[in-house]
Parts: sequence; C-alpha cells; structure tokens
Amino acid sequence: MQYHLDGFRPGDPDKAPAAPGRPAASKLPDHVDVLIVGCGPAGLTLAAQLSAFPEITTRIVEQKPGPMEKGQADGISCRSMEMFEAFGFADTVKRQGYWVNETTFWKADPDKPEHILRSGRIKDVEDGLSEMPHMILNQARVHDMYLQVMAKSPSRLVPDYGLEVVDVTRDPEGGDYPVTVTLKRVAETAEGRDADRDETVTVRARYVVGCDGARSGVRRAMGLELKGDSANQAWGVMDVLAVTNFPDIRCKTLIQASGGGNIIIIPREGGYLLRFYVELGALGKGERLARDEVTVDRLIEAVQRTFRPYDFAVKEVAWWSVYEIGQRLTDRFDDTSEDDARLPRIFIAGDACHTHSPKAGQGMNVSMGDAFNLGWKLVSVLTGRSAPELLSSYSQERQAVARDLIEFDREWSKIMSERASADASDTGEAPKFQRYFVEHGRYTAGMSVAYEPSVLTGDASWQSLAPGFPIGERLHSAPVIRLADAKAMELGETVRADARWRLFAFAPTADPAAEGSAIRSLCGYLASDPASPILRHTPPGSDIDAVIDLRVVFQQAAKDLALETLPPILLPNKGRLGLVDYEKTFRRDDAPGRDIFALRGISRQEGCLVIVRPDQYVAHVLPLNAHEALAGFFAGVLLPAKAQTSVAETAAA
Repeated sequence: MQYHLDGFRPGDPDKAPAAPGRPAASKLPDHVDVLIVGCGPAGLTLAAQLSAFPEITTRIVEQKPGPMEKGQADGISCRSMEMFEAFGFADTVKRQGYWVNETTFWKADPDKPEHILRSGRIKDVEDGLSEMPHMILNQARVHDMYLQVMAKSPSRLVPDYGLEVVDVTRDPEGGDYPVTVTLKRVAETAEGRDADRDETVTVRARYVVGCDGARSGVRRAMGLELKGDSANQAWGVMDVLAVTNFPDIRCKTLIQASGGGNIIIIPREGGYLLRFYVELGALGKGERLARDEVTVDRLIEAVQRTFRPYDFAVKEVAWWSVYEIGQRLTDRFDDTSEDDARLPRIFIAGDACHTHSPKAGQGMNVSMGDAFNLGWKLVSVLTGRSAPELLSSYSQERQAVARDLIEFDREWSKIMSERASADASDTGEAPKFQRYFVEHGRYTAGMSVAYEPSVLTGDASWQSLAPGFPIGERLHSAPVIRLADAKAMELGETVRADARWRLFAFAPTADPAAEGSAIRSLCGYLASDPASPILRHTPPGSDIDAVIDLRVVFQQAAKDLALETLPPILLPNKGRLGLVDYEKTFRRDDAPGRDIFALRGISRQEGCLVIVRPDQYVAHVLPLNAHEALAGFFAGVLLPAKAQTSVAETAAA
C-alpha cells in the first residue's frame, strides 16, 4: 500500500483526505452526475468505485431506513474476492469469514434408503484457480466494508436512506442532466411506513443506475420487465445455531436424499452458525407458494427427517425465510434499443435485471460484477478519458454474462431437485448432482466470464505469447517478487479499483539493461514518442501513471538486475513533491512452482505485453515491439488528452 505521496500524513492510511466541501451536505442536491438507486451489493460496489472521484457528484439512495443488519446472500466467489482485493478489504473478509475448503456429497443409502451416506468429498476450488479462497460471510458485513470505503474516500459518500423511487424520466431536450428522478421520502416506524410523513424529492442526473432489486422501480420506469420462469420450485432457508452428530456439519454439503429432502448446508462465519437450504417441493404452472403454511418448524423437521441416522437439534434461529426459484432476465440493461441512436443514460444492475436461485451462490457475486464493469466506464466518461459511446458496452457485455448465468442456474436447479432414485445405479458412479458440481467448478468460482472481441477486448492473434492470460477473461494472478524491496506478492495485488488501465510488460531472457533491449526500447517509446499511448492519453500535469499504469516483470534473478539501470519511466517521479515510485518493477519468484512465466506460459524468448482493463479483465496480449497496435488499441478506448473534458470542467463552463 502506498501513501504519503503528497506529504506526510498521520493516522489511518485507508482514510483519504476529504475533498474540498466534503463531507457533502445531508440534503440531496438538485443536480448530480450519478444517482444510484439501491444499497444492495451492486449499488454499494458502484458507489465505492465512484466515491474515489470527488470531481464526480455521486449520491446513492435507499428505500430502507438504514443499513442492512442481516443479509440474505452469503457466498463470496474467488472472483469476487479478487475484486475485494482491489477495494482493499479482501484480508478482512478472509479473517472474518468461513473458508470453503471442501464440499461433501451425501445420498440415500442403497441398503437403507431412509438413511443417508457420504458419496464423495472434493476440494471446493481446484488448485491454482485463484490466489483467493471461496468465502462465506454475511452480506451485511460486505455492505459494511463498502460503506467504510465510501466513508473514508475523498468524497465522504454516505447513502441517503428512506427514499423510494416514484418515477424516472428522460428528457431528450434535458441538456447535461437529462434524467429526472422523483423520490418519495418514506418514514419508517416499528409498525411500518408512516404515510403521513411522505415527502417528494426531485433530482436531475447525468446518469441513473437502478440497483433496486427484483421489484426495481427504475426498471419499471424504463418500461422493461423480467422475462422467464417466475417460479417453479419452492425452498426454505434458515440460519441456525444447532447441535448435531452429523460429521460434515462444518463442510459445505449437498444432500440428495431418497424421495425428496434435498438439502444444502453452508457453514457460516464464526464457527457455530449454520445455513440450511431445504427443498419444499415443485410448484405448478402459475402456482405461488402458500407462505403462511410454511413455518421454521417445518424446515427443522425436514432437516431432521433427511439427516437420519444423525441427530439434529436447533438451539436458536437467527433468521429464516422461504422463496420461489425462477430464472428471469431483461432484454437489455440500459435505456436504449437496437433502433435507438441515443446513448444510454439509465442503467440497471444486479437483481433489477436478472433473478435466479441462490443455491449456486452467484446472485451477489454477479451483481457486484455488473457494477464493477459499469463503474470504471462511468468514471472514464465523466472524467473525460473516454467518449460516452463506451457506456454502450455495459449492457452488451453483462447481458451475455447474465444469460449464461440463467442457463446454468436453470440446469443446476433442475438437477438439485431431481429425486435421488432417478439417478440410482449399481455402477459406483457418483450421483449426477455431484458430477455436475465438479464439472462446473470454474463457473461457481466466478471464473467462466469471457468477454467477446470488441473495442475493449482484442483478438487472439498473439495469444500464444501468454496462453495463461486468456484475452477476455479475468487476469489470473501469479506470484512475483517486487524488485525494490524483495517483497513476495501477487501480481494481481497491483490492480486497484481506481479506473486505471494496467500495462504489464513481461521481459524476455535477454539482458534488459543492454542498449536496444526489448524492454528499454518499449520504455523509450512509451516515455518519449509522440505516438505513445501514455503520452497521448495522460492529461498535462498528471502523474505519468494516472491513466495507464506500466509495470514490468523480469525473468532475471535479483543479482542480475540493477535498479539504477532501469529506464526512468520505471522509476517515475510523482505527486506534489516529485517522489520516486519504486513499485513498478518485479522479478519472477524462483521458488518451486511459483515462476509466473512457467505458470502462465509466457514466452521466455520474446516476452509480451498484457493489457488489463480497470475491472481486472485481460484486454489484449501483444508483442513487446507492437507499438502501433498498442497505440491503436488505446486510441479506440481513450480520448487524446487535449480533447478530454471532465464533468467538473463542463459544469464550470
């Protein structure tokens, strides 16, 4: 972690100096750059990103009277943990949460069908898939961590609670603030809403993002609807403190018992709390769950019946609910259409545009992924780095991700609800639900997202230079040693949630200090050639890495690398005091099994360039000398610095 760049600053280094005029006034302003509706995982991910940019006026509103205290979602995929590292709180989640190390599978005992027996045990996440674990932590704690990021940001952003969306309209003649949002201030009492205290608030915005759940008012105002199977299966869920002799009670466990009784066990954080998903039965076409007929006692009895021959006694119920499984998706995630020449101004994310079952643990994770995708694009447009056309890529990319999620969840829900007897055999083969879980481990870990070629994702012409960094997929981190201080770390730790692009240069075997070496030539081009994308897209007066952050990874051992011989662009002077940044260079870790060049198949003879998007996805792989292709790629995404106009400058004008 770097700080003190602009002078010594005592106290909590995670707390940035407040921007002038912050914290903001408690009253919602009449005009904002971005209005986020909903303080769920998607809304808070987006707000946390934007809060780092005080020049962007961001506000987030929430219908509830205050922060969530007990969360429904709890599964945090490896991919989300990688994202949390970018926000700076992955270590806190690892310390407070439950680590999902193994998953066990149980089925009906063939010799005694009313009993269950273990049919398999696997590692929950395959070796080498991520440097991050699969975690379980109350959604409310994740919210708390995002809220802390916001509160410590230069914006000092805090949500405006108790505000419900009444209407969202877009005025084609609305100028810089074309979206008008009408909100109703809703007071809450112990008995519910106090309608006598309702008050209407109107805000005009450049952009509005609806992260307000499956009953989204923003989506409704856009004229969009969730399409698909609204409900086809009923399940109950409960968080309990219990005493049992079931041997796998502290492992994630899937049970498919004979004649029904399918159960998923998710051990919770703290060492004692347990979550149970309990199948309640199929629903007919158009049938809705009779919720008043379901009690927590019914869920407990179902677990006791399925657990035989093991005992199960609940000592305390922390929370319980029932829900209907369905898979639904909107046609688009913004307010444009194929026949619409307008650029998007209103977006939806998370459950507002896709709903599915919670059993695969993807809801919160995919929702946060939506927001992480949109956040850096809004920052790029509002700070003048990119043209507004960039925002059209959000719906294009994330709608495809959600479509894949819906198909996966539909199949997974079907398999989990099958009767165990339907898959019974004497061959010794693992049950179908167990095989499917193993086959789709990458998906449940959040690693299956692959963006198609576009202006943001290059083609595979040079993929062979680094096959372990697939273009369009997230950056698969690997160990490195920081050159200046010999710190062993993960390369992915250098990618922060700050809307910057990363340019990783992997050096070939030749002496990098030699005149004309590939690294020296690349650095010379980037530092001084007028065509350099760093010079072309970095505003005058900004740090050299303000938009594109160059890092180099060498193959050579420490004794063969001299910091003082590196090109100046790898030891840049930054900040108000012109201090030297010593964290731009790394070498391979030569410990067994930790060589990044071997792990990711990087060409040792030629090296390569790996361009990484601000949301941690690999945008392109190029040869080190492909200067024209490098400049061309960034020219397709970023505006020349002299053409950049930020929202602050526009407002001042």
